[in-house]
Amino acid sequence: MISGKTTLIAHLGYPTESFKAPMIYNPWFDKKGIDAVVVPMGVKSEDYAAAIASIFRFTNIRGALVTMPHKIATLSLVDEVTPTAKIAGACNAILLRPDGTLLGDQFDGAGFVRGVERKGRLFKGTRVLVSGSGGVGSAIAASIAAAGAAEMMLFDVSDASAQALAARLREHYPQLRVQTGSRDPAGFDIVVNATPLGMKPDDPLPFDVERISPDTFVGEVVMKSEYTPLLQAAKDKGCAVQVGTDMLFEMIPAYLEFFGFGTATADELRATAQIQY
Repeated sequence: MISGKTTLIAHLGYPTESFKAPMIYNPWFDKKGIDAVVVPMGVKSEDYAAAIASIFRFTNIRGALVTMPHKIATLSLVDEVTPTAKIAGACNAILLRPDGTLLGDQFDGAGFVRGVERKGRLFKGTRVLVSGSGGVGSAIAASIAAAGAAEMMLFDVSDASAQALAARLREHYPQLRVQTGSRDPAGFDIVVNATPLGMKPDDPLPFDVERISPDTFVGEVVMKSEYTPLLQAAKDKGCAVQVGTDMLFEMIPAYLEFFGFGTATADELRATAQIQY
């Protein structure tokens, strides 16, 4: 129940139809008796700067979840960003602090890595391919580097984006061998689709599945369906996989702490979630 005392968390992105976060946070808030609500707000790129300036003038807003296509743009629209967000080159969370300033942080990568490692696949010493060097891909790459991967291949349709991410990774993780320009999954321990491919029915697969070994772990960020065409094809080959919503569940405890709402485990959140596809 929303009341006059309800605290708002905006969920900013476009389009909003595939948003899953409200169906995880809001049942959790209801169960815990927390008078807060996550509200989807569709904002196109050209309106985003003006929307941030307006939304954060609301007197009952605590912060925002930020998703595609606004994660990179958010960096220049907040007053301060955390080191994690700087490395990732993107923000997916904004906190309105008591003094009125905005703090940007980044939890995509941490959620993805925690999800994979909870399934028993550790990143330390691995060879990893990450396709997509935008906000979510950069965050995931940064967290994989922090988790101890030995080698990383970055691919993006914009080679300049992949090169820029590679430079940031080399600066902060000089021991990591970073290359760019290929999305051939052959020979990698873990491959990650951090692109929007899979959102539309006619999208091509982000990788040549025939080149993926059955012992390769395949991770996905797209949440349009639980098992995207990529994950279904990988499962059919015998690969272990991570669905897009796993990253979401694993990062939410960090979000709850960031917004001052306590914490939870991923399993507790799954027990109350009302995810629909």
